[in-house]
Amino acid sequence: MGATKETAEVLEALKEKYEPVIGLEVHVQLLTRSKIFCGCSTKFGDPPNTHTCPVCLGLPGALPVLNREAVAKGVKAALALNSRINRLSRFARKNYFYPDLPKGYQISQYDQPLAEHGWIVIRAGGGKEGASGTESDDGSTGAGGKAEKRIGITRLHLEEDAGKSIHDGFPDSNEKTYVDLNRAGTPLAEIVSEPDMRSPEEAYDYVTRLRQILLYLGVSDCNMEEGSLRCDANVSVRPRGQQELGVKTEVKNLNSFRFLQKALEYEIGRQVLVLAEGGTIEQETRLWNPQTQRTMGMRSKESAHDYRYFPEPDLLPLVVSEQMEEEIRRTIPELPEAKRRRFIEQYKLPEYDAEVLTATQELAGYYEQAAAKATDAKAAANWVMGELLGALNAAGKTIAESPVSPDALAGLLGLIDDGTVSGKMAKSVFEKMFLERKSARQVVDELGLKQITDDGQIREIVKKVIAASPKQVEGYRAGRATLFGYFVGQVMRETKGQANPQKVNELLKEELDGNS
Repeated sequence: MGATKETAEVLEALKEKYEPVIGLEVHVQLLTRSKIFCGCSTKFGDPPNTHTCPVCLGLPGALPVLNREAVAKGVKAALALNSRINRLSRFARKNYFYPDLPKGYQISQYDQPLAEHGWIVIRAGGGKEGASGTESDDGSTGAGGKAEKRIGITRLHLEEDAGKSIHDGFPDSNEKTYVDLNRAGTPLAEIVSEPDMRSPEEAYDYVTRLRQILLYLGVSDCNMEEGSLRCDANVSVRPRGQQELGVKTEVKNLNSFRFLQKALEYEIGRQVLVLAEGGTIEQETRLWNPQTQRTMGMRSKESAHDYRYFPEPDLLPLVVSEQMEEEIRRTIPELPEAKRRRFIEQYKLPEYDAEVLTATQELAGYYEQAAAKATDAKAAANWVMGELLGALNAAGKTIAESPVSPDALAGLLGLIDDGTVSGKMAKSVFEKMFLERKSARQVVDELGLKQITDDGQIREIVKKVIAASPKQVEGYRAGRATLFGYFVGQVMRETKGQANPQKVNELLKEELDGNS
């Protein structure tokens, strides 16, 4: 694929004739203290091969014991994804050789997974229909005009993670590979979507919303940098209007959402060009290379029979009772979509504000605490989204690390409401609150920033400014209305920015227009 403008234009024209079909396999490390089949720690970042035992090393005679908490977190995730929990599921041995898989097989689930037939809703506006805000494939539209689309989830199953191979020196001839088995046996939930996505944008939105739900649940930290959320993409293209699926490739090494979108854009373009030139797509596994911004062939794609699945003889079938399912269901918190809709209804927020404020459970909780003590919920939203998030981003802090508590922010909003400080003054007060962890009242008292609201005091200053500016008065009264801003600026300078801006405007107009 060339990079010239002409080639890009030809490719875009060809893409109009083909439709991409995308499905994602997301592997999520479950947030348990110990591994899925043994008592070894799952702590990340410790020295290599320090969290191992005969079970995760695959030594003869060592028997696995299922971690109940891993099952509970898997069930919780499946319920939040609207999936049906299977009363009985089984573990199987998935046989393949790789240096970081010491047993020579992975304990996973095959034909009887933990849960099936789920779905989540995305609002990416991916593809032409979504971008225009018209109906999506399932005929639904979002409240704010964005298309909503339901993405099916085929299954959620449990399995153990493999270890980690560290390649040193690639691609030199002296390359060495080191194996760290600390990760081997960490509990994973693999979430397999239906091939329902039709653009890289939809895939990006799907995995973003999936991650958001999992974080709300607290079942995983979803840290892609540490490998606790990993994604593989199955992608094919077909002529628009054709129902039959094309030959798919699986793209791996997608360790960021940006890489996912870039890799899909490239792979879709590659497949379109191959077909347009009369070639055929090979079913294979490909790797995304972030340096070259291309996918590259890795191996032919395996099928289920290549792994020689058979039931795990050392583990009994997993039974999830109705009682257990209901107990876990009761622990599910209000999820992002429900919270977003509630914010719109309860606090009368625009959809954009609700979307931003429900991005994380911590941010939503902060906002609700501030809004509960503020008289204006929209003003509280503006301050959280604007001043607070801006300051946190600049300082590299999370909302949990905010030096300004929800109560402190509500206190500042109260001072604006009662006229103690103006909106402009409040920004200066907030900066000092953020830097020194002080309340708004403390900052105002220390700096003497109380707003001047007395009409008589402001009128005296207004008259003083007018008397000192005869030429500007003459110009204003001759029709140069823009000079009004000059007088406002002079009054605010005289009062060191502490005069109430609304009263300044009112009294200036009275004096200049001769209405006093």
